[in-house]
Amino acid sequence: MTLQSRILSLAVLAALPGMAGAQNAATALDQVLVTATRTPIALADSLSPAQVIDRSAIQASQATSLQDLLRGRAGINLANTGGLGKQTSLFLRGTNSSHTVVLVDGVRINTGDFGLAMLQDLPLAQIERVEIVRGPQSSLYGADAIGGVVQIFTRRDSGGFAPHLELGGGSNGLRQASGGIGGGTERGWFGLDIAYQHSDGIDACRGSAATFQGCGADEPDRDGYRNLSKSARGGYTFNPQWSVEGSALRAEGENHYDGYYNYSETLQQVLGGKLRYTPSERLAVTASIGRSDNESDNSGPFDAFGSAQTHRDSASLQVDASLADNQLLSGGVDWSDDSLDGSSAGYLVDSRDNTGVFVQYQGRFGRHQLQASVRNDDNQQFGNHTTGSLAWGLELGAGWKLTASHGTAFKAPTFSDLYDPWSGVATLDPEKARSSNIGIAQEGKGWRWGLDVYETRVDDLITYDAATFRMTQVEKARIRGAELTGATTLAGLDINAQLSYTAPRNRTVGAQYDNWLARRAQQTARIDLDRRFGDLRVGLTGFGAGKRYDDAANTVKLAGYGTLDVRLEYALSDDWSVLARAANVFDRRYETVAWYNQPGREYQLSVRYQPK
Repeated sequence: MTLQSRILSLAVLAALPGMAGAQNAATALDQVLVTATRTPIALADSLSPAQVIDRSAIQASQATSLQDLLRGRAGINLANTGGLGKQTSLFLRGTNSSHTVVLVDGVRINTGDFGLAMLQDLPLAQIERVEIVRGPQSSLYGADAIGGVVQIFTRRDSGGFAPHLELGGGSNGLRQASGGIGGGTERGWFGLDIAYQHSDGIDACRGSAATFQGCGADEPDRDGYRNLSKSARGGYTFNPQWSVEGSALRAEGENHYDGYYNYSETLQQVLGGKLRYTPSERLAVTASIGRSDNESDNSGPFDAFGSAQTHRDSASLQVDASLADNQLLSGGVDWSDDSLDGSSAGYLVDSRDNTGVFVQYQGRFGRHQLQASVRNDDNQQFGNHTTGSLAWGLELGAGWKLTASHGTAFKAPTFSDLYDPWSGVATLDPEKARSSNIGIAQEGKGWRWGLDVYETRVDDLITYDAATFRMTQVEKARIRGAELTGATTLAGLDINAQLSYTAPRNRTVGAQYDNWLARRAQQTARIDLDRRFGDLRVGLTGFGAGKRYDDAANTVKLAGYGTLDVRLEYALSDDWSVLARAANVFDRRYETVAWYNQPGREYQLSVRYQPK
């Protein structure tokens, strides 16, 4: 770990104990969380480690992308191939990048070919809040939720009709604009938004064609990115029993690369609808439908496999029944169908469906909380898989809470894992995992802190073998880790700190026994400090990451690093404000994927109109 990273980690640790003495509210501790139970609960009542990043926190951060917003959050490692808009992998609690279910308004967006979510193309301007739930969630969400679930909610509108607007620009030719209108009444609400982002980019890859390293090309040029997104959503309550809502998000991108492809046009589209019937205070029935599309058309010197389209249709029915006060029983069925078009449509199998049936119990008995769930998934290609979880919480008094949980999860190999002509292995089996978590937390008036310790064991982990250029199956992997988080306000200074330790190890007997799993940093830390002086708001974000290895053999080491971002926001009036940000102010040079550059020092300036 670099000196900068160590200093940041110590700063985070130093800040956390002092949080127990604050009296002013730092954040909204009564935030609502949906993802952890598929029902609305208070964030403080979650038995799974979780956090919510709401719209006010998104705007205060002045982040330019979703990955910028998520970096350094508890349990999260990110690997990026060349800056804004470039492919970004999220490793949650040390698991694979395809082991996290990503939802947009309840619709799963992980692609059927690689199992990834195209986080880099999700426009931050369209997002209302992000919920992150850490730990296995297959008993509620089925396959892929080994590391956890990230759910993204598009913007919501309430109150009178009001427009909003933001314009800005910055280093590397950054130009961005967003705006929209929306509002609501007691019966209905609606919203329309559009956002545009364009960057000239940086030289994404320093690879060499002579040695075939990195991207396999020597192309020292700028690799730009453009994204145009539109969203629409609305809802209506017909009467106390019936309500309906729907949402649509469409993001079109253009991306420049070095190497195998030089240029790509992408489309990410998510459509969802929900009908809710509440015949009584103790019973609710929700029917949902959704569709997600991911398309890319690529061109370059080697474009034989130049296009790919993945589609997922989904539907679910969920019933929530209150058995008594603080006793809730939920059950339902989820159906989805994945299909491929384009060059991937030539795979031996290019479509499959999955049907999952689940039941969940949530109960509170005095100072005790209990959550138990079980689910069976019938995968058209890999048959039946049953997963379950059990979680318990105990309120100890004086704001203290103890939690313990255990869960199982699985993941079916993706179409690419099995049938990609360059790397696929058709005999791969589903991955299976089991994970345990123990947490201790304390919350008071305007402050909170929590410590979670976990272990995850994965059997038949699927990885890429750089020596054979093929997918391979690690017999066993073990991931141990801990996450320390806290938030408070001290003398008007809002503090939010997060420190994570992850030890993801290959535990298969052989040449790579006890090696680190690739591209996961062992330590990450993030601290956000914000303070308001009248109309002026000042903030900084410090981030640090320890070393990581880029390959399974642990022969290519990437050094740890630390960065510092500084931001200012000045209110010109009740509705208008001007914002300025300097990112990576010490111009730190680092890589999260070998041979792929990251931006140096960058500046931004923007103006925002948002009626209060």
